[in-house]
Amino acid sequence: MSKSATFKSHQPSRAAAVSWQLAQALWVGGLWLLQFVILPAIGQVGLAPLLVEEIAARLAPLLVGLTAVCVALQAIALLRSDGLSSLLRDMRGQLLLTVAAMALSYFVALHHWPEAEYWLRFSYLVMAFCGLLLVLQPVPGQSRGA
Repeated sequence: MSKSATFKSHQPSRAAAVSWQLAQALWVGGLWLLQFVILPAIGQVGLAPLLVEEIAARLAPLLVGLTAVCVALQAIALLRSDGLSSLLRDMRGQLLLTVAAMALSYFVALHHWPEAEYWLRFSYLVMAFCGLLLVLQPVPGQSRGA
């Protein structure tokens, strides 16, 4: 079986698009589900507020870690599809860099400034809203109109 240039260029873009969408669904959906569905729902069930806060304090760092891994995967997919300049010039790259910076600041604040609850909430919400904006952007390797 011969490997043509068309075959080689088509497969990586398809794999990059699928990995982009999967990673995006995991981290964006996870952040939004925890903050706006799961925590309010367990609060409505009647659990003690301190228990709800403890659950949030345990799950949020796990989701931020998952976000960092998925954003790295998306950055690799964007780099493979559109090149190095896309990280700074493309809206998708800028959003990914913003989320990566917020994830890093979340963990720095969590470990060195644990009483900074407002900063932890702010960085979490910035990641969630950047994810929402990223969902509206086209998948790398596909045209803007498709």
